[in-house]
Amino acid sequence: MSNYDNDNIFAKIIRGEIPCDKVYSDDDIFAFKDISAAAPVHVLVIPKGQYVSFDDFVVSAGEEKVASFFTKVREIAASLGVDKTGYRLITNHGEDAHQTVPHFHVHILGGKKLGGLLQSDNLER
Repeated sequence: MSNYDNDNIFAKIIRGEIPCDKVYSDDDIFAFKDISAAAPVHVLVIPKGQYVSFDDFVVSAGEEKVASFFTKVREIAASLGVDKTGYRLITNHGEDAHQTVPHFHVHILGGKKLGGLLQSDNLER
């Protein structure tokens, strides 16, 4: 996608311009603790490539990179210890889903009972 913003907060975190509490990093993936944690375990996992959203990532990155990314998400969840008790993966795509950073990312949430998927007041259009 051509509208990637190199100045978005995640691009700056990847480049080391903004500090974070790093959980994992390799050539393709970066994971760090969310500063606005919604659960005892709340980690963001992002590809280091320029992908605006989930759709952009799946369409542009290729099957091998997509599979590798999600395999690593699972490994990171296990390293955080939530694979035994349960965890939720969230990725928001676009305005209606409330995607606030235009860089594809997955939230790993766990460490407590997370409740239902959506609150009923969020179902109105």
